[in-house]
Amino acid sequence: MKIKSLEDLEKIKEEGLKNLSGRQGKKRGRITVAMGTCGISAGAKDTLMTIIDELDKNGIDDIAVVQSGCMGLCEVEPTVEVQIGDQEPVIYGNVGIEEAKRIVKEHVIGGRILGDLLVKKSAQ
Repeated sequence: MKIKSLEDLEKIKEEGLKNLSGRQGKKRGRITVAMGTCGISAGAKDTLMTIIDELDKNGIDDIAVVQSGCMGLCEVEPTVEVQIGDQEPVIYGNVGIEEAKRIVKEHVIGGRILGDLLVKKSAQ
């Protein structure tokens, strides 16, 4: 579609926002994987893909998986933030493939925080 007026641009914006809110929908929680330079070099892409695969394998579709920039925790990359419902967000560090599988199994499914991977609980 060619943009010929400000009204055309507004329509495109409204459609985009509507599509975005539809994609996010009603989710029970969110997992954020830090994908800054340090995270990527530490293996965050594998961590992200493992989380997505594990959620799919377990039929979990009410958890949004998103990427972010650097969380400022370079010394413990890859880092993953998990927020379920109204619970306080939890940040895990040094999350490789096996740790990502544990996060899905034990935290997302089982509701238990993994103390050995815990970096911090963050207030929003």
